[in-house]
Amino acid sequence: MNANDFTAPAAGRIVRTSDGAAAFVPSPLPPDLALSWEMLNAITHAERAVANLRGVGATLPNPHLLIAPFARREAVLSSRIEGTQASVGDLVAYEAGNTPADAADVHEVANYVAALDYGLERLKEFPLSLRFIREVHERLMRGVRGGSSNPGEFRHLQNWIGAPGSRIADAKYVPPPVPDMQEALDAFEKFLHAPSHLPALIRFALIHYHFEAIHPFLDGNGRVGRLLITFLFHTEKLLDHPLLYLSGFFERHRNDYYQLLLNVSQHGEWAAWIAYFLSAVTEQANDAVRRASTLLALRQEYRKRTTSARSSALLGAMIDRLFALPAITITAAARELDVTYRAAKMNVEKLVASGILTEPATGRNRVYMAREIIDLLEAP
Repeated sequence: MNANDFTAPAAGRIVRTSDGAAAFVPSPLPPDLALSWEMLNAITHAERAVANLRGVGATLPNPHLLIAPFARREAVLSSRIEGTQASVGDLVAYEAGNTPADAADVHEVANYVAALDYGLERLKEFPLSLRFIREVHERLMRGVRGGSSNPGEFRHLQNWIGAPGSRIADAKYVPPPVPDMQEALDAFEKFLHAPSHLPALIRFALIHYHFEAIHPFLDGNGRVGRLLITFLFHTEKLLDHPLLYLSGFFERHRNDYYQLLLNVSQHGEWAAWIAYFLSAVTEQANDAVRRASTLLALRQEYRKRTTSARSSALLGAMIDRLFALPAITITAAARELDVTYRAAKMNVEKLVASGILTEPATGRNRVYMAREIIDLLEAP
């Protein structure tokens, strides 16, 4: 990392690691921001998009019809930013019991879903805090690549960001050394809890940047930072249900995502990062509204497709279950719906005949897939 690239003293300071390499320590939040008319207009657009999505959530007959599939889409896209190649189809098949030949990527994505679920449940009784973040990290990194790097513990070693296999001397960015990191984390937590006159979405942009600049874990920082955005929307009650995720935008504009975060540290370019973040909120909220409408319309179509004098309430329950997890085995259907194997098999076969499920190849523990639902979640 070249210390001369960091030209904004207000953004942070350059220090030296124990090896003499330059490292960056971000200044405590908040920075001195001038909210231009352009930025205020972007805030208004983003807040309106979030309000529209909140309205959609309020009309859902069952919020879990969208909460679960949206969470799985986010898990795939957030993990893809870090280089995993698993798809939504891979994830739901894995969750249904189909272990792929190379399960490492899918396991990481499944852990993301588990960490998200854990965090949302934990927030019912525990505040957003450094301890909470460590707990989420432990769940995210449990039993996966990088999981040997002290899951749930802030780092005790220096890390850096660069090409795979690069040395600290060649790093693009070097986060704070451990003693400075601990001070920066204290300031980070103080800002999390402090009253603020700033609009909530601006605070979220600042918090995400600050966490990524501190980079407090040896692995998993990006994913935890993006999970943190979801938890902020939840704790600030901007949404009643966790339906907004930004990783789709970040993944589509990945180079800008990394560069704009770095530009804040190097040049204090807060306005460009905040504008990017607000665009992400607006685009992803609008996308969630459209995707929700399409999924709910598909649910209605499935119900019409299976309506007959001989259809049962069980069939409707199975359809709703497929929107939460669009892959199923007969054994799982029997267990989850509390019916006999024979009854589950009969209804699964009806869904196959209706074109809702695709029948797998012969074999044990056959996983039936709701391909149309999966395709809607995988669509750009």
